Amino acid sequence: MKEEKRGQEPPSPIYESLPPPWLPKSHRTADVGYPGFHPPRPGQDEDVLSDKHIKDGFLLPLPVPDEHQSAAVTFLQQDAKGGRMFDQSVLTDLEHLMNDIFARKADSAGAIQAPAFKIPSRVTMSDTKRQTWFAELANPDVPLSKLGKSVPHGAKGHDLLDLLHTNNVAIPRAVWFLRVFGANETAGLRNKPSYNPTQYSVDWAIVVTSYIKKQLADIALPSAPRPGMNIKQTFKGVLSDAENRDRWVSRFTYCLRLLRPFYDEGLVDHRTFLTWIVLQMATCNLAQAGFVAHLADEYLDGVLEKRPLAKPLLDACIAKLNEVRTTSAQGHLNKFEEILKSLIQRICVALPDTFVSPSAWLAHSSLLCSALAGPADIGPSNCRRRDFQQLLSDNLKDIQRRNDAMLFRNLPPRKLERLGSLVVDIQILNSICSSTDMSTISFFSSQIPDCTSSSSFVDKLDTLLTWAVTPLQYGSHRPYAAVTLLRAYHERNARRELSSATLHDHLFDWLDSKPVVREAGNLRAVAGLFGKLMKGGLFDYAAYVQRLVARGEEGLSLNEPDETASFHRNFLRWIPLHNTTASLSNQRKVIVYGARTRQTPEDVCEREMRREIRAILPLVFGGNTLSPSISMSSLRTSCPTVLGAPCFEQVRTVKQWLLPNLHKFASRLQALDEISSLKTYSTAVELFRYTHSYGSLLELSLSVLSQTSHAELLTAVGEVFHRFATIWTAMNVTGAITSALYSTYLLWRTQGGKTRSLLTLIIEMDDGRQLDATARTQVENDIAAFTHALAPKTDHPEAVPSVMPEILLLAEDTKPDAPSILANSLWYKYRTSGDWAWKVWDNIVASLRQVPVMSEDHGRRHTYALRYGQFLLHVDHHLPSGIDDAVLQWFLGTGKSEVLGLTLETWDVLRVVLLFLCVHGALSTTTLLQGLVYPAWQLGADAGPLYQPQNMETFIQAASELFDALVLQEECFISPIVPQELLDAQRIHTWRQDAFREPHFTLLASNIPNLVLLEHNNVVSNELRGVARDLRLRTCESRDIRQSCYRNLDAIRRGFEHPIQLGMVAETLCEPLVNALKMILSESNEDTDVNSFLSTGISSVLSPCTLAATAVQLQFGLRQLGRALACESTKQGASASLDKMTSLIFHHSMASEEAYFIAEMARGVDGPVAIKFINNGFKSIVDILNRAPAPSTPESLLVRVGRAGEVLRVLSHVSEPLREEGTELDLDVSTQERLAKIILELFQLANVTFSKTTDRSLRVITESVIFLARLLQFDLGFPGIRTTHFRETCEKMVPVLFDLVVIHACGPAHDAVAFALLLDTLYFLIDDLFLHSKTSSPDPFKYYPTKLQSPHLHSLPSSHRIRLLSLFPHLRPNAVVQDLAHAHRDSTGLLVYGAPVQNRPWEWIENLDKDDGVIRNNASLSLELFGARATGDHLIGYVQDEEHRIPTRLEGVFEDKLTAESVFRRDWRETRLPAHSDVRAGERGVGEGADELGTLPTFGLQKPGSRRVSPASSSGVFLG
Repeated sequence: MKEEKRGQEPPSPIYESLPPPWLPKSHRTADVGYPGFHPPRPGQDEDVLSDKHIKDGFLLPLPVPDEHQSAAVTFLQQDAKGGRMFDQSVLTDLEHLMNDIFARKADSAGAIQAPAFKIPSRVTMSDTKRQTWFAELANPDVPLSKLGKSVPHGAKGHDLLDLLHTNNVAIPRAVWFLRVFGANETAGLRNKPSYNPTQYSVDWAIVVTSYIKKQLADIALPSAPRPGMNIKQTFKGVLSDAENRDRWVSRFTYCLRLLRPFYDEGLVDHRTFLTWIVLQMATCNLAQAGFVAHLADEYLDGVLEKRPLAKPLLDACIAKLNEVRTTSAQGHLNKFEEILKSLIQRICVALPDTFVSPSAWLAHSSLLCSALAGPADIGPSNCRRRDFQQLLSDNLKDIQRRNDAMLFRNLPPRKLERLGSLVVDIQILNSICSSTDMSTISFFSSQIPDCTSSSSFVDKLDTLLTWAVTPLQYGSHRPYAAVTLLRAYHERNARRELSSATLHDHLFDWLDSKPVVREAGNLRAVAGLFGKLMKGGLFDYAAYVQRLVARGEEGLSLNEPDETASFHRNFLRWIPLHNTTASLSNQRKVIVYGARTRQTPEDVCEREMRREIRAILPLVFGGNTLSPSISMSSLRTSCPTVLGAPCFEQVRTVKQWLLPNLHKFASRLQALDEISSLKTYSTAVELFRYTHSYGSLLELSLSVLSQTSHAELLTAVGEVFHRFATIWTAMNVTGAITSALYSTYLLWRTQGGKTRSLLTLIIEMDDGRQLDATARTQVENDIAAFTHALAPKTDHPEAVPSVMPEILLLAEDTKPDAPSILANSLWYKYRTSGDWAWKVWDNIVASLRQVPVMSEDHGRRHTYALRYGQFLLHVDHHLPSGIDDAVLQWFLGTGKSEVLGLTLETWDVLRVVLLFLCVHGALSTTTLLQGLVYPAWQLGADAGPLYQPQNMETFIQAASELFDALVLQEECFISPIVPQELLDAQRIHTWRQDAFREPHFTLLASNIPNLVLLEHNNVVSNELRGVARDLRLRTCESRDIRQSCYRNLDAIRRGFEHPIQLGMVAETLCEPLVNALKMILSESNEDTDVNSFLSTGISSVLSPCTLAATAVQLQFGLRQLGRALACESTKQGASASLDKMTSLIFHHSMASEEAYFIAEMARGVDGPVAIKFINNGFKSIVDILNRAPAPSTPESLLVRVGRAGEVLRVLSHVSEPLREEGTELDLDVSTQERLAKIILELFQLANVTFSKTTDRSLRVITESVIFLARLLQFDLGFPGIRTTHFRETCEKMVPVLFDLVVIHACGPAHDAVAFALLLDTLYFLIDDLFLHSKTSSPDPFKYYPTKLQSPHLHSLPSSHRIRLLSLFPHLRPNAVVQDLAHAHRDSTGLLVYGAPVQNRPWEWIENLDKDDGVIRNNASLSLELFGARATGDHLIGYVQDEEHRIPTRLEGVFEDKLTAESVFRRDWRETRLPAHSDVRAGERGVGEGADELGTLPTFGLQKPGSRRVSPASSSGVFLG
């Protein structure tokens, strides 16, 4: 049954093994099977059963005898002799064989056909056919090959885009159609010489952008209602209606989708399109800006390639962000605001140079900082966002630093290290006064180490010695203070080795080198200073002489001619020897006068000095009669030789002859009467003052103090201590004086003598520092007991009557003791009353008013006045604190009105009383100034329409005369009937010192302006104004007042500023005030120009000794000029004065610290002054830069640049506060044009010089260029109108400046700092040109450079190259042609590169033919462009299906690997080598973890049988 069934079934087909479809044949024509495919077949050898096959198995025979042998081995075996193995003919034959093989292979391959591409033609169709054609274009099922034969002709531009949108044509098919449309449009232009293949992209970009703009125009905002017009307005936007909105959105979306391939393929010109985006962003409204912002966001990468595009986009984003934050609809624009911030942040990250724009930064810095600030709550997990924000923060800091630098903002406060230290040191030295504790002045130790070799010590020593001798400072105490400070420092370093020798060397170096020493007018001061240094053991005269001799100093002898004289000769002649030896004196004599000189001029001078001294001091030298009363002037006349002699003779005469005789005289004072003693002592005091022998004066005064028993002489000695208190302080002898005074007080106290003046002087000299606690307590107890004795306290004081007739009767009481008796009686009667002195003074004034009535004789009147003076002097002795305070209270109280009623005759009598009391110390000078003089000046300064000239002018005249006598006159005449005594003049000088000390000097300083106002008050009579003028001039020229002013500059500044700040001074009076201040501080003559203090030279006014005073004058003068410029009547004169001031300042060569000082003084001035200051500064800079020498060199340019830099340093600090406040500055137009022109010329000169100069001068030119760039930055930082000429100059400057940028970017002049600074300057210049451009829509690339040329571009750093390329208008080429260039081979076979390939998007149309493997050159890009040729190789298509892919093991079998894989993938695969077996021994599964790239290579190991890469793999494009 089974067999029957089996026979009925049809026979099964014989199984035939077939190769897989992807496996190619081993040969194209011969039937040799398939590689690696061996199916079983009938009769094959392995099916034959034989004993051998059964026993040994089936083995195929080897193709060659030995698989491991090469052809060379076989050839050697066949060639037994080996003679032909290395024969050249064999290699040649093999070469010919291979060449023949390749030639035949090339001949068998087909040739490339000629280009056969044709653009689809345009045909005119009916509306129906056109509609049908577009419908088919919109239908994806209709192939383009059907439609590509011809395209309809008709619609263009916006209509064509509307047609595509209406038919909803797919974007790829629409792009194909538009490309064909454009190709037909440009077909007729391609053969023209001027044809530009990208021009149509520009035209099409204009079409597309205008199409988008047209759609954006449909989005409008309602107009704001007009005030005052009652018109009903209705607004209906396109987006308010749903149907219109959908239609608009559909068309706009389709346009944007179409725009993307246009942009990617270059169908729209990138530059045109991106320019339109940035300009549209700036001009659109807020409703449109949302869409434009999304558009800018999408194409921002292209914008960020170029700063010319990114900068206007940034400005537009800032403007829109400002608009959003100020609009009422801000709450609805959050998304738009975020997009704007995102755009700004992306620009900051990708192109931070865009933000380097000082004008934009100045206007929007706060907005930019807030826009670039990220959220504060960035979590630790959001690392990318945190890194992004950190990059933003770093870039923002760099942007702020660069912008602020170009705006000269936040200039680092520069410490005036040298100049500032000098000023501080001078102020410390000037502050030394009678109340100073010299031990607390840390002139050396506070700032420098205790090392005499340090440079700081040398500088301070120079300052100290210069201050002690310069005529620019005041005070005889200065050399003593210098010696005291130096001695204190020396004592601290006494233990240091060689300290004295080192100090002596420094002193010698100063004496030998400093210019101040060689000035003829300083000879006496320098000699006196070094004499005191030698006296203090700080300077060795013997070592000084030895050093001069050792170094061979010529011209030391007076016998040598003056032409060869050394300036040390004068010092050897003048420096006094306080403590000398016979050998040293003889050595000096030999050097100065020669060895054979017997009688020197010094001996002659000394004899004459002694003769003159004996004449004025007869009692000291054994005489019996006193010389008649002498005055200060007569004393100077009597001893001209003494006063004019060199310091050497003065000191030797005083120390060795006069002082010992005076000591003898002091020892016999008991035998002399009081008057003789007083006159002799007063004459000696004045003589010592004239010769500056204050050390000898101190010795004499201490000697007299300890030996005299005369009360008046004791008082005179105390007055000397008071008068020269500052000198005693500088000598640091106040302790010794206080001890001597205390000892004398104890002696006189035990003897019952008058001790009131001694107690007062002890308190003054002690100042709480010198006496011990016990002594101070005793002095205080004695003062308290003295006070209680004179003014006992009681519960029922005696009432003092207002009228005391006995005082009036005293005038005619001729008894000598009448004043004393009356004073004693009044004191005894009213001593318990606190106001009895006030009542006495009130009655004295009332009595003095009767004196002119009592007698018409002036002599008798003065006699009465002196009698009242004697009476008041006795009253003063009966008061614990004297009568001074009671008189002051009367003047400030009821006396204000009474003094106005005094007649001229009464004032004549009252003046005698006041001067008498002042001379004898009963009234202080400050009381009369505060009570009489200052109120009188104030009255005259404020005099107005109610001014009463009769009474007021008498009062003012009398007060002014009193001030003259008390403060200014050298000698005071109490009355014609009183003999003129030297002692009286000395006492006036003594008590006037109080007016120059604090706290009284502040009052004096504040009242000098009143004297100026009185001088210029037209209400006052001319005679009184003349008196005020004379008084003011003499006051300003007083050396005592000047010394006090330098000691307290703030007081004098406040005194002059106060009336102006209160508005009490008219504008016309400001300049006289400045003149008065100038006369005090600068010793200049009376001048109407506020700047005359500068006429003596900036060097002197900027000297450290006068710098602080200069600051006061400059600040005060500039403020006055500011007020004057604001007033029309004074504007012209103030402008001229300011021109003169700035000319004097700017045309003086200043060090950097001096320039900074001037700038600091001018900071904060009024706007008009600052504008004038800056304009004149610019003029000075232009003048300086224009002063080019005939042979202009880099060094000469650097010198001019250095001078201009000083002026720029001043201007930068003056203008900084004005820029911060946003003050509008009206700069001079012509100066700006001249400045721009000279900067351009110097830039051009530097550009040319760089190409010619050597390496040594490159740095010099770079420094000059850097300054010019900074100057340009400073000038551009001022907002204002830019003239046409200025802008044209700036336009010419751009390419020159860019060339300088490139020069410093690479090559021998490479400088990273200069490159960055010049590039920022270029940004500033270009942005300023755009800011002031008159074109509404300027080309953003207009002012930017267009080419990059330099012979050193090969060394240009990549970072610099990127920044420079961002400036050029050429955008990155399309990706299709990027890095492609035309090339050909020359006659030698070398590849020669030509022009880069230009993108032709409108000509390169898609190929619609099918790929059937046949070579057809019918595409829009001809194969000739690629050098293509047929090789005969078959191109294996890439198969996605893994089942049909070629296995990796078969990819290299009998094939040349021309598969469809990428070149990089193929190259990677073919260059991989399998690892050696030793390397793979440890792997568990080789190949399991291998990826598609294969295993990594093991270098140096290669199997002998591995194949190399095909030689054809690098020969270009191959088609099979």
